Amino acid sequence: MTFVQIIDFETDRIDELKALADEMGSRLADRENGPTRRLILRDRNRPGRYLGVIEFNSYEEAVQNSDDPETSKFAEQMAALCTRPPSFTDCDVVDLTDFT
Repeated sequence: MTFVQIIDFETDRIDELKALADEMGSRLADRENGPTRRLILRDRNRPGRYLGVIEFNSYEEAVQNSDDPETSKFAEQMAALCTRPPSFTDCDVVDLTDFT
């Protein structure tokens, strides 16, 4: 079952955070058990608030990814760019519909 983690964070340094995420994405591109998709959303009603939606093939793969020291390092660097600690929501995908 597809698994998604939603990261709710606030920053006034989104360009730096995106560059960090892009760098991490490049390192994860060919890695087994890494994320399959990343979506970054900006809250139109609350400036500086963002949601990162990170998709994995399964919960088990997400756990393996979380246990990787490189992921922990990224999380620390990300938190340093945030104006408050990020919060995490773990979700199983129940339905996914493409309308295109």
